[in-house]
Amino acid sequence: MSQDLTPQVFEGLERLCEPQVGSGMLAAPAGGGILTAPAFPGIERIEARFSGNIFEPHRHDTYALGVTLHGVQTFTYRGEQRFSLPGQVIVLHPDEEHDGGAGTEDGLQYRMLYLEPSLLLECLEAEGLGLPFVDEPVIGDPALAAVLLAALGELDRELDDLFVDDFISQVSGWLSRHARLPRRPLGGVAWRQVQAARDYLEAHATRAVHSLELEAVTGLDRFALSRHFRAAFATSPHRYLLMRRLQRAKALMAEGESFAGVAAATGFADQSHLNRHFKKTFGMTPGQWAALVHSAARHTMRGFPQGRNGAR
Repeated sequence: MSQDLTPQVFEGLERLCEPQVGSGMLAAPAGGGILTAPAFPGIERIEARFSGNIFEPHRHDTYALGVTLHGVQTFTYRGEQRFSLPGQVIVLHPDEEHDGGAGTEDGLQYRMLYLEPSLLLECLEAEGLGLPFVDEPVIGDPALAAVLLAALGELDRELDDLFVDDFISQVSGWLSRHARLPRRPLGGVAWRQVQAARDYLEAHATRAVHSLELEAVTGLDRFALSRHFRAAFATSPHRYLLMRRLQRAKALMAEGESFAGVAAATGFADQSHLNRHFKKTFGMTPGQWAALVHSAARHTMRGFPQGRNGAR
């Protein structure tokens, strides 16, 4: 049965930092594992528990927004060592390299939401503004934590469209408030063309896609497409394609597919090619990731929801 971490559970930061039996707060880590929620387009939700320094330097093509639940979360980000305590919010921007681990021997537990930048940008475009940049990655803001936990509270449940619409609106507002640097005005994004390019990349993710193909699909030259695509999705078409392959690889590994089979099914030249890109992107090898996922599947650890297995 899943633990309910909806905002009503938290009546202030003090309660969030002091887990108690029956309070709705999760217990301290009892092992290691990673679980994810049912997918929603553009949103991935996970819970992770582990000890030690587990993630090597890597970067995502999404915003990573989360709440530390137990222990001290430590990571290097933009050249500095950072620390997040229970109840604090973490905001990591797309394509910003970071590592990650537990800062104490007590271990670490957190929930994280990975959000496609295009969802935020669609919300902000009406104001003629680009994506906000929050330069401080650790924020002590119980109200923002409550917003995030509304989506992260029950990982075994699917998100619905109306909830997500309101959630994105609230998140974009809170991130804008915390952005110390002014958001630069955004010229019109060629939404129809970049969405066509994204759909094409999704449909052909397991093979090489060439610039001429995207030019034919969108009617934009490769350089204009690159600018518009990055404005909409905070990454390049090439990296977007790579990430779709790696996401598919994670799904196949969670189902028990061999690493060689995964590499062949997702368009990588061989297992070594998959290993290299997987580690660079997620901060661990496919073998390490699969061990965490399968550990969570084999052992129902206290406080973990009964959801689908997945990855960070």
